[in-house]
Amino acid sequence: MEKKVRQLFYFFIAFGLVVLAGCSSDNAESDGGAAPEDEKSGGTLVYGRGADSVSLDPINVTDGESIRVTHNIYETLLEYDHNLELQPKLATEYSSSEDGLTWTFQLREGVKFHDGTDFNADAVVFNFERWMDPENPYHEGDFPYYPFLYGGFKGDENHLIESVTATGEHELEIVLKRKTAPFLSYLAISMFGIASPAAIEQYGAGIGENPVGTGPFKFEEWNRNNTITLSKNEDYWMEGKPYLDQVIYQVIPENSARLNALQTGEIDIVDGMNASDTTIVEDTEGIELIKRPSFNIGYMAFNMEKEPFDDPLVRKAINMAIDKEEIVDAFYNGLADPATSPLPPSLWSHDESLEKYDYNVEEAKKLLAEAGLEDGFTTELHTMSNPRPYLPEPMKIAEAIQSDLAEIGITAEIVSSEWATYLEDTKNGKHSMAMYGWTGVMADPDNFLYPNLSKTNAEVPAQNIAFYKSDEFTSLITEARETIDQDKRTELYQEAQQLFQEDAPWVMLAYTTPPLAQSDYVEDYNPHPMSNDLMTDVYLSN
Repeated sequence: MEKKVRQLFYFFIAFGLVVLAGCSSDNAESDGGAAPEDEKSGGTLVYGRGADSVSLDPINVTDGESIRVTHNIYETLLEYDHNLELQPKLATEYSSSEDGLTWTFQLREGVKFHDGTDFNADAVVFNFERWMDPENPYHEGDFPYYPFLYGGFKGDENHLIESVTATGEHELEIVLKRKTAPFLSYLAISMFGIASPAAIEQYGAGIGENPVGTGPFKFEEWNRNNTITLSKNEDYWMEGKPYLDQVIYQVIPENSARLNALQTGEIDIVDGMNASDTTIVEDTEGIELIKRPSFNIGYMAFNMEKEPFDDPLVRKAINMAIDKEEIVDAFYNGLADPATSPLPPSLWSHDESLEKYDYNVEEAKKLLAEAGLEDGFTTELHTMSNPRPYLPEPMKIAEAIQSDLAEIGITAEIVSSEWATYLEDTKNGKHSMAMYGWTGVMADPDNFLYPNLSKTNAEVPAQNIAFYKSDEFTSLITEARETIDQDKRTELYQEAQQLFQEDAPWVMLAYTTPPLAQSDYVEDYNPHPMSNDLMTDVYLSN
């Protein structure tokens, strides 16, 4: 589309005194490139994607399609850079007490919300009170990520936070009840973007359709299942940025239609492609192939609360019946590897020693017979209709699994639905088996294991859609969360991975390097491993 005017590795922080030097607005973001500043400004970028956002209230969502938008509207206290290391954002410095329980943050001065109100420590306290207190008048919704990380809500026995207090206009104090290794990472998760208190008071539960943050772009318009339009924040605290006048997130559900829209100039960036189409992109003048660094897992979850998936023999049989290597070869075009662990290989403590479930039809049949199901059974396989970074062609992959299961006598009816409905149905346990995946939002094993597999997150609406309720597994990952020594944490996480492999709540499918494509006039678009693509530095040339 022509320019409109012209047309971590996890950064582990040991407790004790830790201070991050302040970062001024001059160097908080990389320089936008070689072009003069006045040649970067202006224009509209259209970002093509496969599904719509669920809500633009980040604390009330877990899906990537919502977060990719809200990440440009809201900002967090800290953020992960492209190397998965923590950096300052709305907090410029922080320090901890010797016991690791009291954290003091210096907040960025001179920042305003999009409604013109001031960002300060009181605003952060307001947001925390909304998130953590069920009695707060603005605590409306599920707030799923808060109990994942903080052990429940205010008043719950295991709630992590003792207090959040403004100790100055731009100074914040957070007191924890117990040491928590990944605590700073929590503050960098996009779900904890700081919203305008005035906007929350004005819109209440409607904040999800009227988002107001401090980010580089302001919300302008949402046409459901079509477009979300953001406009430039003229008063952004980074001088001279952002460059673009508008960013439009355009929903085009079908992969090939989305690529065609890029080729015809209707959109500027394509997210979500058929892996086989990467060759077309490389051979087409005027568009470029780019790759998002791998930081995800793709899998199929069993609903362990439904028969016969409560039987580990059945789960293991299905693991052996599915030819994961053939699926990766057929649908990922060299941009994925067969998966074994619920932790991606790029993340510390990934256990390379896990024994995979080899494709073995005869052994799978034996296990089914041992479970008393030698004649097989009939079930459902749920899948989303839209592509995901970890499932580029979900229907075709589901059909391949369906075919493999038929070889051992299992008849699986495929049930497909659009993204928001799919999330709602699976979190409420309407599935028997379901295609799923996860892109990390912090560079710590806790983020992959605790939300998706802990017993505490297996109550509807559940993020743990396998309804895997292992006391031993949950105990291991909880101990790891509360252990400071990283070597010890690694031991605990590897023990948990071995238990996961034995219990088989999922069929691990793939670790992927998701392909994207862009027009060659799009400059300084740098896909983030966590899919948190900031458009602050992006501009359009020629």
